[in-house]
Amino acid sequence: MSVLVDENTRLLVQGITGGEGSQHARRSIAYGTNVVAGVTPGRGGQVFDEKVPVFNTVAQAVSETGANVSIIFVPAPGAADAILEAAAAAIPLVVCITEGVPALDMVMVKRTLAGSGTRLIGPNCPGLITPGTHTRVGIMPGDVFTPGSVGVISRSGTLVYEAVAQLTANGVGQSSCVGVGGDPVIGTTQREALEMFNADPDTAAIVLIGEIGGTAEQEAAAYLKAHVKKPVVAFIAGSTAPPGRRMGHAGAIISGNQGTAAAKKAALADAGATVVDSPAEIGVTMKRVLHERGML
Repeated sequence: MSVLVDENTRLLVQGITGGEGSQHARRSIAYGTNVVAGVTPGRGGQVFDEKVPVFNTVAQAVSETGANVSIIFVPAPGAADAILEAAAAAIPLVVCITEGVPALDMVMVKRTLAGSGTRLIGPNCPGLITPGTHTRVGIMPGDVFTPGSVGVISRSGTLVYEAVAQLTANGVGQSSCVGVGGDPVIGTTQREALEMFNADPDTAAIVLIGEIGGTAEQEAAAYLKAHVKKPVVAFIAGSTAPPGRRMGHAGAIISGNQGTAAAKKAALADAGATVVDSPAEIGVTMKRVLHERGML
């Protein structure tokens, strides 16, 4: 079992003929992902890299290829429409990589998707990967991943790669990895991702990487305290950020005491997570925790 994507994933790339879309479609294909279709309006009938048919609409692509996951590389002004087009075609999982999507657009998207049967990951996220099935739906470098039993959840794309590289170097493989995105309004939250990993029998432990700003980590901590028995190693980025200044992600703005790194660390520690103060400690700490519990 895995979280969200696996060997049954049939991937559609919205924006496959653009610079980013074409680059990462090729990398996903090379990783082993089953990329079955692309969508670029006006390019219908073309074939991408002599392998992947391109369609004008998502509905056409789904009808002819059975695509069940979409990844979006559409520029920010059109990203919300691209998400809604995928949802209208009844695609159950949509991953939006695009950054800079207006927050008001995302408020409308979230309201529209509520109860629709479509789960959104992102926007402004690195996507998903399940190394045991060679399924990559995003921009993560597949070569640092190795199959195993540790699930990874992160708001930060770069810290995903760093944490996973450390885990792999310490002989700790990963079940799946979910980059939820760093914008103020996103689809799937850290708490929801934590719930999925908690329910996954092939995930024995979890790495949770958060950032300053908002209360998403506290909400994840509340779920962790009430429901999760699996070991969790957590890191919060932005400890030295000054209040009111955006640090990297649009959602990483401290506004009030709840958005600080200290408040998030305290909530996670109270919930039973092992909280590290440096990203360099994630891999070795998880290895130690697994050894202490007789799981490695």
